[in-house]
Amino acid sequence: MKYNKLTPGEKRVIIGKGTEAPFSGKYNTNFEKGTYVCKRCGNLLYKSNSKFKSTCGWPSFDDEIKGAVLKVPDKDNVRTEIVCAKCSAHLGHIFKGGKMTNKNIRHCVNSISMEFKKDEK
Repeated sequence: MKYNKLTPGEKRVIIGKGTEAPFSGKYNTNFEKGTYVCKRCGNLLYKSNSKFKSTCGWPSFDDEIKGAVLKVPDKDNVRTEIVCAKCSAHLGHIFKGGKMTNKNIRHCVNSISMEFKKDEK
């Protein structure tokens, strides 16, 4: 599989399973209509209609595109990590509860792990 070239910062998060600083990501406050795709392989991940304002510091979604992400136990055995189903790129973590949306789930995703494709009019 061919992957997109990553910067050292992108590699630290996407391959090294790091985390970008809260409120630093370019998609944290983006609410345009479109689709978020994996920065490493281009796999479709999230539609903008599942994104919500959580004030946690990272883009938050309450649903993924079906089959787009895998949910795996994090190495800390406390959290659930989310990775791209196509290339295993680290995206972030899932948190249940909080009642921020009716689905009561938050995919907390690093902006650096994604690209945004704006809907064409």
